[in-house]
Amino acid sequence: MASLSEFDREQAILTELDEQGRVEVGTLSQRFGVSTVTVRKDLENLEQRGMLCRIRGGALVAPHSDEGAFDFRQRVAPQAKRAIARHAAGLVRPGDVIALDSSTTCYYLAEELLSISPLTVITNGLRASSLLLTQSDASVIMPGGVLRRASESMVGFLSEVLVGRGRVDKGFFGLVGLSLERGLLDITPEEATAKAALAAACRQVYALFDSTKVERFGTHSFTTVDRVTRLISDTAVPPDVHRTWTAAGVTWDLVDPELVAVARPPTPLRRTSGRGPSGSRTASARWRS
Repeated sequence: MASLSEFDREQAILTELDEQGRVEVGTLSQRFGVSTVTVRKDLENLEQRGMLCRIRGGALVAPHSDEGAFDFRQRVAPQAKRAIARHAAGLVRPGDVIALDSSTTCYYLAEELLSISPLTVITNGLRASSLLLTQSDASVIMPGGVLRRASESMVGFLSEVLVGRGRVDKGFFGLVGLSLERGLLDITPEEATAKAALAAACRQVYALFDSTKVERFGTHSFTTVDRVTRLISDTAVPPDVHRTWTAAGVTWDLVDPELVAVARPPTPLRRTSGRGPSGSRTASARWRS
């Protein structure tokens, strides 16, 4: 791994932090084939951006009170997340009403949906809503609530806004962990409550997550296994885990990141008059009915 660039080294450090909770300078130096001075500089740069906390001889995960800053999570396993998002985008059709949560994988999914029109997107994610607003013709609906800075999401009792307004065709959700007994899990009650409200309004529920989440610990369930339409993750999922879930009747797609083309760049915004194409208004009306 001696040829790794600074960006690739930082990505590897963040991935190990996400999986192990700490890294050591000596181990990273040997792994990357660079000096300890170079590794310490990498750690210093990441600490300055709030992505980790340096300690003697290494670094720890930054002391966030929740799942971590959006920018941190976005740099963990991006190739796998983009491949998962590309696969999930194939499930979305023009005229659909869909829900996206505030996860980084759903942000990558939003990038894949920019050219689909008409489309109505209900989301509590600030990044996804901003992207769709400026780069697509989609009708974007944010249920409102309280802003969580770390996840850049709106949380609260979203069911009060969603109940009685019709069904959403498909919902896409990231997760912190999953369990056959508890279903799809998050780490914070606020995020779980918001996701539960979105998932309850969806006819179909899709879970999008990279393989590092398979054996992670989650505390709050936001939907049960019987409500899950399909799991979509990368091929690094342990085979025994995959077999256990599929034997229980859950469809689980595994996507090879190496076989998926690089995500296409955002489609330039097509300037239109009014609030968007007529199809988008029709989709919105269907959801409200």
